[in-house]
Amino acid sequence: MSEHNIASPLPGVFYRSPAPGQPPFVEVGSPVSPGQTVGLVEIMKQFSEIKTETAGTLKSFRVDDYGTVAPGDVIAVVEGE
Repeated sequence: MSEHNIASPLPGVFYRSPAPGQPPFVEVGSPVSPGQTVGLVEIMKQFSEIKTETAGTLKSFRVDDYGTVAPGDVIAVVEGE
């Protein structure tokens, strides 16, 4: 199996859920499909969805919820099928 990194396309704050108090988009260990949202990056009140490019299992998050990211930072790792 191969690992695929999901990187941030821009700087900002990473959120695992769509809004405070709501469940995360996806949990570690859950299956994911191409184009599935795993979180959001917010910069200046603009939110960008962070999506998977491959199918597999979400192996880990490399950034904490509400953590800051820079362009190219790895947000999550997907173990491919």
